[in-house]
Amino acid sequence: MGGGGRSVGERQAGVPRGGGPPLWFPTRLPREGPGLRASGTGLRLGERGAPAWPPEQAVAEADEGKLSPTSRLLRPAPGRLPALAHRRRSRPRRSAPRGRRSFVFAKYGGRRSASGRGEERRRDGAISSSVAQPAPEPSGLDALAARVGAGNPGAAIPTARVSLRDQRQPSCSEWRARVCLSVSSPSEHGGIFEYVDGPNAQVMNAEEQAFRFSANIINRNRTLLPNTTLTYDIQRIHFHDSFEATKKACDQLALGVVAIFGPSQGSCTNAVQSICNALEVPHIQLRWKHHPLDNKDTFYVNLYPDYASLSHAILDLVQYLKWRSATVVYDDSTGLIRLQELIMAPSRYNIRLKIRQLPLDTEDTRPLLKEMKRGREFRIIFDCTHTMAVHILKQAMAMGMMTEYYHFIFTTLDLYALDLEQYRYSGVNLTGFRILNVENPHVSAIIDKWSMERLQTAPKPEPGLMAGVMMTDAALLYDAVHIVSVCYQRAPQMTVNSLQCHRHKAWRFGGRFMNFIKEAQWEGLTGRIVFNKTSGLRTDFDLDIISLKEEGLEKVGVWSPSEGLNITEIARRQGPNVTDSLTNRSLVVTTVLEEPFIMFTKSDTVLSGNKRFEGYCIDLLAEVARILGFSYEIRLVEDGKYGAQDEKGQWNGMIRELIDHKADLAVAPLTITHVREKAIDFSKPFMTLGISILYRKANGTNPSIFSFLNPLSPDIWMYILLAYLGVSCVLFVIARFSPYEWYDAHPCNPGSDMVENNFTLLNSFWFGMGALMQQGSELMPKALSTRIIGGIWWFFTLIIISSYTANLAAFLTVERMESPIDSADDLAKQTKIEYGAVKDGATMTFFKKSKISTFEKMWAFMSSKPSVLVKNNEEGIQRALTSDYALLMESTTIEYITQRNCNLTQVGGLIDTKGYGIGTPMGSPYRDKITIAILQLQEEAKLHAMKDKWWRSNGCPEEENKEASALGIQNIGGLFIVLAAGLILSVFVATVEFIYRLRKTAEREQRSFCSAMADEIRLSLTCHRRVKHKPQPPIMVKTDAVINMHTFNDRRLPGKDNMTCNTGLTPVFP
Repeated sequence: MGGGGRSVGERQAGVPRGGGPPLWFPTRLPREGPGLRASGTGLRLGERGAPAWPPEQAVAEADEGKLSPTSRLLRPAPGRLPALAHRRRSRPRRSAPRGRRSFVFAKYGGRRSASGRGEERRRDGAISSSVAQPAPEPSGLDALAARVGAGNPGAAIPTARVSLRDQRQPSCSEWRARVCLSVSSPSEHGGIFEYVDGPNAQVMNAEEQAFRFSANIINRNRTLLPNTTLTYDIQRIHFHDSFEATKKACDQLALGVVAIFGPSQGSCTNAVQSICNALEVPHIQLRWKHHPLDNKDTFYVNLYPDYASLSHAILDLVQYLKWRSATVVYDDSTGLIRLQELIMAPSRYNIRLKIRQLPLDTEDTRPLLKEMKRGREFRIIFDCTHTMAVHILKQAMAMGMMTEYYHFIFTTLDLYALDLEQYRYSGVNLTGFRILNVENPHVSAIIDKWSMERLQTAPKPEPGLMAGVMMTDAALLYDAVHIVSVCYQRAPQMTVNSLQCHRHKAWRFGGRFMNFIKEAQWEGLTGRIVFNKTSGLRTDFDLDIISLKEEGLEKVGVWSPSEGLNITEIARRQGPNVTDSLTNRSLVVTTVLEEPFIMFTKSDTVLSGNKRFEGYCIDLLAEVARILGFSYEIRLVEDGKYGAQDEKGQWNGMIRELIDHKADLAVAPLTITHVREKAIDFSKPFMTLGISILYRKANGTNPSIFSFLNPLSPDIWMYILLAYLGVSCVLFVIARFSPYEWYDAHPCNPGSDMVENNFTLLNSFWFGMGALMQQGSELMPKALSTRIIGGIWWFFTLIIISSYTANLAAFLTVERMESPIDSADDLAKQTKIEYGAVKDGATMTFFKKSKISTFEKMWAFMSSKPSVLVKNNEEGIQRALTSDYALLMESTTIEYITQRNCNLTQVGGLIDTKGYGIGTPMGSPYRDKITIAILQLQEEAKLHAMKDKWWRSNGCPEEENKEASALGIQNIGGLFIVLAAGLILSVFVATVEFIYRLRKTAEREQRSFCSAMADEIRLSLTCHRRVKHKPQPPIMVKTDAVINMHTFNDRRLPGKDNMTCNTGLTPVFP
């Protein structure tokens, strides 16, 4: 756009005052046009000097996508445009008064009729009308345009003339709708808008209004463009008429334009871009357009953010949210190009993407939404227009997908303009981007002015949009008008020439002016505007991250190509719109009966609701609800299972209910496993445990009264007895043979020729017994041989007695309860004892997925015999009590069971280590807050107190101290029996000895046996007497004297007749 009046330097240099270049402004393309379908490629024009071809063929090839937009200059065939050439030659041109520039905008509405229509004309902001002149007979390009539009109702384009002051100017018309912006000498500008029937008409009108609004702002701001007045002229054509776009572009260039705004999509864009490149006229685009890497278009800039940068912004947001999977839904094929950085993410990041396309030619997305809901796709990225976003949200609401478990990201920059009032309290996670810099006070003031004007002209907004909101297209258009105007004002002296498409001459100042535009920096409604000097793309900008909350859309972060993502407030619970507090929320809790975690309350009255249940998990849930302030409803899972996958990968139990969102929480002894983490989310564990073995206690046998013999086996006892008999006999024989064991029987009589041997057979046995009992005897071996035997026997008895004593302490102090298994290895090595786990539980899954050989062997046994897999813990406990069966289960449950059933015990240690956690659906916003509540309870030691409450109370009595238990009669009663037997035997022997001696005494004393017995008994029962008369031996009488001799029982002579010694003594008895 022209700046203010020419500078002094310009006037002194004598810059000629040529016609101003038109600025072309595009609007939104529909998904399908009424005529030809949109194409991403367009007209390819040849180099200068190349032979021309008929425009009909050029337009057709451009619409079919066969031609590139970067080559040939369209040259009319000879004789094709006589009327058009005559019309151009016949138009007089008149410059504006010196010293002042004015931009003329004229709006043309309605359609041409046979009787003619009034022509709206605006001069310096005022609208006037004049009668349109009858159109000449079409010929050349005009005739071809008439033929192209013959098949489409309303395809005819109203022709109008742009006036500068009172002088008529050539018309400005372009693809769908055109706004001709011309400027008084020395420059002219043109603008283009599309015309669309249907629901998008309001949007198109908003863009036209934004064009007028921007011009009025510039006209009122005399400091921006001094001595310059902008007027406008608007015309409309239909969508995808690339031939008409080519024709109107040539018309605009003939006027002597300095820049063309739009169109920004389809084959029309490529055709216009080719002409601009050939004639070196800047082309300003306002919509997203794919620019290949080998694109040679140098005369254009695009105010819409670069698609690669937008794709990086989405990828950074997905990485911040730590999404492991997502679904990308695109509207058309260009969406795959816009999102190529995100689509390539799985090869570089740990993200699984599913790509889907919105249905074509229809706004009904319910089948697609139903399929995504059935596939449990909760994180979805929609690349579509804001109009389609309105339908998606409305239909998702009807499908029940607007909940806190879904997270939608929309790539459209117009999400802020949507009316989201009905979704604010739904809990849905809705995130989008916004380029409009609403935080700038200057921008806010302009938007407020726009809103007031918009509400006056269009009080009824487009369905699904808020009234009076400035759309992104309108804001970009506003910035485009301003930045081109400022660049033209600041550009050096330039002359503007009328350019002809059929000639080779380009605008010699086009490259210089294009460089000014690319080097420009501007702070507009859409923030910082900086172009890449090579590509012309807008690569430096700021995007606001916005998310829906109960208060409405709020800014939660900023993204820029240089700084990346900077989140200031978005919640890490996978949804920025769920309130920070769970207060007054009602949650559904699924659980399964499992003592002591979840049990029915024992009561004499009928209970209902949550009062039906009690247990550790019920207390835990109550504490968490107290901290977070939510209410809950407890429901038992229908199949009574925790959750496991079948062969098809489908889950059951509580996991299935969380996946299907039938429940918000799963509060139960639910083990946190790797496989379950892929399906649901878990809180931090509230209890740590491991797998162990539950088995019945070994039946302890009542100890025998002869249990003191247990330290040595019966074989050892027999060997000891044989050794004792053998050693005694060998000692007796060796003593008889050894001459050194015979010694003088009367040491006082050295001359005696009598020797004796003390190791008789009985004495030999007595010697062995004394050594075995560690007591010794008065018999001492004298020969070396017998001493060797005695020493070896003593060593043998020392080891035997020491071993017996040590083992006796272990046997009699600790009562041994022998168990056939002590660990999982023992189970795996035998087949007598069956073992199993709860079917479809975490313990079964552990053995099923384990790669350890022992556990693989155990799983092979369990899978080969399905009967060992029990339905629940109660069934497994009953089998362990009544049969030879070991149940593999969590150690905490074993601890509780063994406290209640004293016949069961835990065998071995922990096989693994894991934890119980509270389950939530994948992406649930409640997980982190529940984790914080659990950590708080752990720090307050309430978790330990709850465990003591449900585990320790009413348990089995404490077991006796096995380390120092007292010995009972059942342990050593046999010793007393042996002692009693010994006493009885000694009494019996003593009686025999007493009777035998009395008989001998009675015979010797010539007394009766009874009198002798009476005297002995009387004497024995006299306790105070310690001395008695020894029996008198017979008296030996010599002839000449009487000698009393004491005779010893062991040396008495056999008879009286033999009592006479060789000494000549004669025995005499008193």
